[in-house]
Amino acid sequence: MGIKLKVAGWLALGAVAGALTTMQFQAIARSSSVSQLPLEELQQLAAVFGMVKSDYVEPVDEKKLINDAISGMVSGLDPHSQFFDKKTFKEFREGTSGRFVGVGIEIGMEDGLVKVVSPIEGSPAFRAGLKSGDLITKIDDTVVKGLTMDQAVKKMRGEPNTKVVLTVFRKTETRSFPVTIVREEIRVQSVRSKVVEPGYAWLRVSQFQDRTVDDFARKLEEIYKQDPNLKGLVLDLRNDPGGLLEGAVAISAAFLPSDAVVVTTNGQIADSKATFKAAPEYYLRRGGSDPLRKLPEGVKKVPLVVLVNEGSASASEIVAGALQDHKRAIVMGAQTFGKGSVQTVRQLGPDTALKITTARYYTPSGASIQAKGIVPDVMLDETAEGNVFAALRVREADLEKHIASGQGAEMKDEAREKAREEARKKLEDEAQKKASTAKPLPEFGSPEDFQLAQALNRLKGKPVLVSKTIVERKAEASMTN
Repeated sequence: MGIKLKVAGWLALGAVAGALTTMQFQAIARSSSVSQLPLEELQQLAAVFGMVKSDYVEPVDEKKLINDAISGMVSGLDPHSQFFDKKTFKEFREGTSGRFVGVGIEIGMEDGLVKVVSPIEGSPAFRAGLKSGDLITKIDDTVVKGLTMDQAVKKMRGEPNTKVVLTVFRKTETRSFPVTIVREEIRVQSVRSKVVEPGYAWLRVSQFQDRTVDDFARKLEEIYKQDPNLKGLVLDLRNDPGGLLEGAVAISAAFLPSDAVVVTTNGQIADSKATFKAAPEYYLRRGGSDPLRKLPEGVKKVPLVVLVNEGSASASEIVAGALQDHKRAIVMGAQTFGKGSVQTVRQLGPDTALKITTARYYTPSGASIQAKGIVPDVMLDETAEGNVFAALRVREADLEKHIASGQGAEMKDEAREKAREEARKKLEDEAQKKASTAKPLPEFGSPEDFQLAQALNRLKGKPVLVSKTIVERKAEASMTN
């Protein structure tokens, strides 16, 4: 269509993708519930298994049949419950650890090609000289045109010490050339920061991984070393899909008093009913030291703006909701994704596991975020000209079989569906007119970042260009098909 949609993402296939996850890797023991199993239905399942095995047009793998049956049972619950076989469990663990084997580039898509948003510092791609803006046209012998981002990522990943040849088109030099890169383990940096101008800093968390809290504390310390008299801080959680619960509690704790409630959870089992406070015992793993202990005292009082958008989900919603409820920060941007459910990972065997929804989570005020999200204190458009892609973004309430908020009757938001249709038609009309000037949104943290500029204006007491069109979305009913 000629419209360049920049979809930035780390080259880390199998990332958590919005799952607020408690890591309870434990084997499932037999329980009294076994005696209460529906025997007639299980006999039916066994009969179907036997028929498929004996009567299907060609031989089938027994293990695959069983894994597919488990996957079907779990996927029918909600969009976030999942059975992990050996391959997907490995990818999940890589996503939460922030480590993977690949070339080390942050990528997007442009005109059907893989675009290098930025090479990860110190990575093989960085050392090979890849630059921001480079377009990858071939991966080994495979033409990139026509591949999805996930397909391109799979081809660039592989085993350590193996080679991959990338054909690169560099627009600034109007030439194509091959680059041979040896894959190695990459550690993703989920936290970025910079002092934007004297007295004001920007701190971005792109995902909540194992090392996010350590990286967050280190970046915050660096900010204060660079500017000890910080007057305002922007915590950027836009497009942060979530991740580990401990990380959300810890980052909230950096700005809140130790007795402040960060989040509560409630579900069917006793372990799902919990209250998490802004104290080390609620976010430290056994034997670990507190990375927040050396943070300057000013962190607790520095004026704070939290930026969120439709892509802020799960753990990032916990942080935004906690800081908003305690009036510790002004939340600005767009209403968040609305993923207010907790997934617990329980290991079934050495390399298989079940990720299952075990609870809803609630902000300190007791509000459920499920299928609704965090409503900003100040609504902002994506750009000075208005919203470009916001109405088209999928949210929790759009997902089939999503669970309801659990707080009162919920109705389908017809106004939002109308806005989405209008936005889609506008983009299609522009494409037909060859109005390919519809630019991708600027990189977060760049001088062209409109929402960041408005956040800084708020911290400085300057006028803010508030959205005149965005209104609060109500929670929506669960879709069951």
